[in-house]
Amino acid sequence: MRIISLNTNGIRSAERKGFFTWMQAQNADVVCIQETKAQLHQLATDIFHPENYHCFYHDAEKKGYSGVALYCKHQPDEINLGIGWPDFDAEGRFIEARFGKLSVISLYLPSGSSSEERQAVKFDVMARLTPFLKNLASNGRDTIICGDWNIAHKEIDLKNWRGNQKNSGFLPEERAWLDGLLACGQWADAFRLVNEEAGQYTWWSNRGQAWAKNVGWRIDYQIISASLKDKVQTVGIYKDERFSDHAPLIIDYDYPL
Repeated sequence: MRIISLNTNGIRSAERKGFFTWMQAQNADVVCIQETKAQLHQLATDIFHPENYHCFYHDAEKKGYSGVALYCKHQPDEINLGIGWPDFDAEGRFIEARFGKLSVISLYLPSGSSSEERQAVKFDVMARLTPFLKNLASNGRDTIICGDWNIAHKEIDLKNWRGNQKNSGFLPEERAWLDGLLACGQWADAFRLVNEEAGQYTWWSNRGQAWAKNVGWRIDYQIISASLKDKVQTVGIYKDERFSDHAPLIIDYDYPL
């Protein structure tokens, strides 16, 4: 089973850069998208409903903002749009597909980099996610949470960690939250189960020569339930083409779908 996750920073922009042509060649079972930045009526053409995939979008109420999507090769048994928190769901940040015992989720956590107010929103969401994720891990399902978590977990996960310790995305409180999530034994960072190398980034600023110099951050994850830890086969970050300021995270699992 192949799962791909990508923050497209605008699905229409990614389409113009060849994303769907590339996607069709990957033979992925599920593709998880974050930051579609579009309303459903703007995605009515066939290109946004790729052949051989069942497509599901959860838009933000605000136009041109946030939004998540799932492209599924197999018809899901169930699709869940949102968590049930009106403020969070209005921003289109969570969509879940269920296939038998397996849940695949596309999640887009808020960024706090634009203002103190948005950082407060981010902390609030993190606090509410703690019991939510604990309950999710205890429901007996195999779960893969794909997405842009907007947090670099450890020093190895960004190039300039020393200079970013007071910046959103690498704050001590954010890193401690991820520590707590992954240390409890219920969840695992699928990528790091296989690849522990430095320089493995999924996002690069558009400023300066960040991409060319690989001055990046690893903020996109596939967080998996403990039941899937021994199912991770290969992991990769695709950088041969650029569809966004993020790169696709590709993980293969020994898991029949």
